[in-house]
Amino acid sequence: MLAERTLIGQTVNRVDQKVTLYGWVNSIRDHGKLVFLDLRDRSGLIQVVGNKELLGKVKNGFVLAIEGKVKSRPQRLVNDKIATGGIELLVEKVTVLAKSQEPPLDVSGLGKKINDDLRLRYRYLDLRRPRLRKNLEFRHRLMQAVRQSLSARGFWEIDTPNLSKSTPEGARDFLVPSRLHQGKFYALPQSPQQYKQLLMVAGVEKYFQIATCFRDEDLRADRGLEFKQIDIEMSFVTRDEILALVEEFVVEVVETVLGRKISSKPFPKIAYQEAKKRYKTDKPDLRKNPDDPGELAFAWIVDFPLFEKTTTREINPMHHPFTSPNPDDLPKLAIDPLAVRSWQYDLVLNGQEIAGGSVRITDPKVQKQIFKILGHKDREIQERFGHLLEAFSYGVPPHGGIAFGFDRLAAILLGEDSIREVIAFPVNASGRTSVMEAPSRVDQGQLKELGLKTVDEDPDQTA
Repeated sequence: MLAERTLIGQTVNRVDQKVTLYGWVNSIRDHGKLVFLDLRDRSGLIQVVGNKELLGKVKNGFVLAIEGKVKSRPQRLVNDKIATGGIELLVEKVTVLAKSQEPPLDVSGLGKKINDDLRLRYRYLDLRRPRLRKNLEFRHRLMQAVRQSLSARGFWEIDTPNLSKSTPEGARDFLVPSRLHQGKFYALPQSPQQYKQLLMVAGVEKYFQIATCFRDEDLRADRGLEFKQIDIEMSFVTRDEILALVEEFVVEVVETVLGRKISSKPFPKIAYQEAKKRYKTDKPDLRKNPDDPGELAFAWIVDFPLFEKTTTREINPMHHPFTSPNPDDLPKLAIDPLAVRSWQYDLVLNGQEIAGGSVRITDPKVQKQIFKILGHKDREIQERFGHLLEAFSYGVPPHGGIAFGFDRLAAILLGEDSIREVIAFPVNASGRTSVMEAPSRVDQGQLKELGLKTVDEDPDQTA
């Protein structure tokens, strides 16, 4: 039976007391008669001192239970870099709870010079790194602050399905074959967009969700195949009311988790065309000194075009097809759709988009017109969006909302260059899930149940 545990972080208040600590060996220094090791648990790190008989066979990575007395270090040996730097533990008894091979990577430093593939292959070891442990703890606090802030403003947290319908929303869907309905597929949600609009029809009025979203798209430092999104929707509001509420929410959450005030408030509002003309981008970095990682400069970008030309399409939604046109530009829809402004708005932080949203279309006739401008035929509109248009025929309130990239927000606030540094088990640059080696082949029996066959480019690799 395990003895009563003292956390390492609590030892600073236990000088001259006997304690039992549990944790991992972080490093070992053999000085002959005496062995020094650093013991680590989630709460911190402490130096442990013992003789060769007690600590001589211990190795890096071992999980130990150590009984001993907490003693103050001599003043000349105090380590000001850690919270427990003024104390050490004099060992009286050691129990090995689990042995370990020599770890394949050093987890004591920042880890940024270690090959990413190696770090992700052994991510469960990499997460022992103090920097990443701090990041995970910050992510937890940020998520709790989001929930508390929105709940206090009358929002309800509601889950929406992860098995849904494939609809064109800007990126490739991840498809899930149905066993019960062979030949048909679910799609993993790129966002809960249509569900949150249906919740507004249902009369929920204020909804939020920290949703997992999936997009089969090219990877980069601030984008993964799956990501967390703070999804918000509300009824009976204007664009400016949405911006004011969201800004108040953002300020409260960020000041709570960072423990300091945001100076750049209220957030400036910049029209899209002005931002492109003045800053050559719709994601301007308004920091006075971009080299200062502690500076935060928020800005709203508003008055986006409703449509844009892309390399693959003559006309495409700038945001998504449910974004409301600016009412003043409705007559232009049938004449010059590319000249129509929208009720889209983005929130930018330090030159990166952290959130995007819009007032939504609630007139079924306007929504159908948008779909047709985008090239959808009547039958396709009914098959893909008939459920939404039918719902709108039963009394839909004016509504709008916004979605935050949670991982991206966390990374910026922590001063990290990549969202992989704030995600426990991210995909690597080639889209493989760390540790699990996914995607992988599946049993032929599973494929048969689903009514599927694979086309294999390498016959020698067929399972």
